[in-house]
Order: sequence, then C-alpha cells, then structure tokens
Amino acid sequence: MPQPPQIRIPATYMRGGTSKGVFFRLDDLPESARVPGPARDALLLRVIGSPDPYGKQIDGMGGATSSTSKAVIVAPSTRPDHDVDYLFGQVSIDKPFVDWSGNCGNLASAVGPFAIASGLIDAAKVPQDGVAVVRIWQANIGKTIVAHVPMTNGEVQETGDFELDGVTFAAAEVQLEFMDPAAEEEGEGGGAMFPTGNLVDELEVPGVGTLRATMINAGIPTIFVEAGAIGYDGTELQDAVNGDPRALAMFETIRAHGALRMGLIDSVQDAAKRQHTPKVAFVAKAANYVTSSGRQVAAGEIDLLVRALSMGKLHHAMMGTAAVAIGTAAAIPGTLVNLAAGSGSDAKRDAVRFGHPSGTLRVGAEAREEGGVWVVNKAVMSRSARVLMEGWVRVPGDAF
Repeated sequence: MPQPPQIRIPATYMRGGTSKGVFFRLDDLPESARVPGPARDALLLRVIGSPDPYGKQIDGMGGATSSTSKAVIVAPSTRPDHDVDYLFGQVSIDKPFVDWSGNCGNLASAVGPFAIASGLIDAAKVPQDGVAVVRIWQANIGKTIVAHVPMTNGEVQETGDFELDGVTFAAAEVQLEFMDPAAEEEGEGGGAMFPTGNLVDELEVPGVGTLRATMINAGIPTIFVEAGAIGYDGTELQDAVNGDPRALAMFETIRAHGALRMGLIDSVQDAAKRQHTPKVAFVAKAANYVTSSGRQVAAGEIDLLVRALSMGKLHHAMMGTAAVAIGTAAAIPGTLVNLAAGSGSDAKRDAVRFGHPSGTLRVGAEAREEGGVWVVNKAVMSRSARVLMEGWVRVPGDAF
C-alpha cells in the first residue's frame, strides 16, 4: 500500500525569552489549517511531535517541556492601529491537545522580530537603524502588546549584551509593553482583574485545606498562594517539585479549584481540558538561595521569591505572562504578592525584582485605583529573541 509523501511548510524556529517555538505565517499554512479546528490542531501536534507517550517528542520539533512545546501563528492584523495578529498554541506533550486559552509572554518577544523579518510590517514603519515599534494584537486573550525591536542596517538586531536569567547566552534586548493586561475577553472570569471581587480569598482545596489565595486575571489568569502554607519556602528548584508526584497532584488540585472559583471552568473536571490556564504560583519573602545554574542570589537583590507551574510542572524560570501577573499583583496593596514583597497592606509598587529558579527578573506595572476598583494601564518587562533555524518543517501528508 503506497504511503503519503511528506509535505513541507515554511516555518521559523525561534527562541523568545525562556521559551522556544515554531513560528508560521498564517498564509503559509495548508488551507485547512488556516482556520481554527481539528485540522490545525492535528497539524501542530504532528509538527511538535505530540502526543508522545514516551514524553520526549523525538519525532517532532518539541523539546519535551512546556517551555519548548509551542507554536505561533502570525498574520497581518485586521484590527485598527495594530500591525500583526499573534495566535499562540500550547501543545500538550503526552495528550492529543492544543490549548488556545492563553498567551505566551516569552514568545511575544519573538513576534515583532519574526513579523519584521517575514515582511509582515509596512516597510515605512521600520527604521534602518534604531528601534521599530510593533503593535501586536494577542488574539488568544484579546489584548495589545507593544514590542520595541532593535534594528541595525535594516535588519532585526538579534545579538547584544542583554542577559536574561534562564537563557545561556546574551542577546539584544526587546522591551515589551503589555497594555491593559487585566482586560481579558469575555469568559476570562467575566473580564474582571479579580474575578472573585477580593484581593485575597479563602480557597478550599479538598485534601489540602483552606489556603489564602490571590486570584488575578492579568497577563494570564494566575492563582497565587503562600509557599509556607503548602510546605515550601520559595527557594525550590525544579527537582524538588517535579520529582514529587504527590506535590504535582496537589498543585493540579489547587489549580482546578482555583479555576472554578475564578469562573474559568464550569466544573472541576473541566480543568483537564484547560491545561495552559490558569497558572499556579507560590510566593515567599526574599531569602538567600542558589539558582539552577549554581549562582548565589542574596535576599538583598530581590523583593520576593516566586515559583510557578506551567502545564503541570514547575517552570525552570518564569513564564512571561505570569511575570505580568506578578508585576500587576505587586502593584496593588494587599495582594499576597504585594505582601510577600514586604510592601505592607497600604503600599503599592511600581516595580519588583523577584527570584525564580534560574535567577531574577524585574517587571513593572502602572496601577491606580478608580472608585474602589484597581486599574492597570500596562506592565513592562524586557526579554530577548533569536532565530534558531528557518526554512521548512516537514510532516506526513496525512497528518491532518
């Protein structure tokens, strides 16, 4: 019986922040995959190499972690005052599932460079030298990201001396502005920054207990709990959590019940169908610790400690969107993040530097209170991005 040949699709493999993903121009995808649906999901699963019961994604472009099992689709924007639309797919490693429920803030840093290099930006908007400003519509959650992309001799500058903890080599800095980061689409907890109406809730979690939690929609829906309440001190590295099945089950239970309380799902069972969001993070006051690379971080270098889980595992650094949630929550007096930073119940912060497993990260947010409601204009942080490979990705012709 004859077997179908492989087809090839133009693609670019990029690092953005502490993540990697396969980037596509929408018009380069096979026609059936240019619209949401089973064909698109099946194609991206095959590109990345999922589902893989071995958990390695050997037969695809994925790297067997949540940070490297990602796909991005970019197209000219149909929105006024925007340059491109950015759609992100978090590809499950061991299940036939692509989660479209959230953004990837790390890969957002690569969208502007990709769009410029791919000819998706009006040439008149791109300086020969200096900084190109790319306005991105984040299509998953319906918000604006402004990327400031360095240019040299008419090309995106990728090399530089900007260092990002969690990335081995220095590169050029790309500054990102997440505009109105709490303005989610309908269905994301009703669009409220604090979907329960509280800065801190008592969250009942069967088998765990009642935890104080800050549940916030900013950057990405995130559930913050106190490290000490779940048996940690906030200095943990990946192995301390990812090698403990009971801990992972505990975090998934917290995530499911938090998602229900936030109005993101209709039943606890629905959490299994929504793996990418919400995130769960635990916070603690600043303390000395050793990073995954062996570097000593002194308590005086940071404002607080944060550890976050992505796709069921402790992240090796920090997700970009979770960093936006951290910066936003830190800016608002009384949240668990703000309190862990030692701000006091009535003090807001314009920026924090937090410690994560790979090092430290600074993120800022502009917050103000209007009529008893907190509003955040934007969150700002810097990442870097680099093309790793470009050309064509190949998949069997009957894969989608």
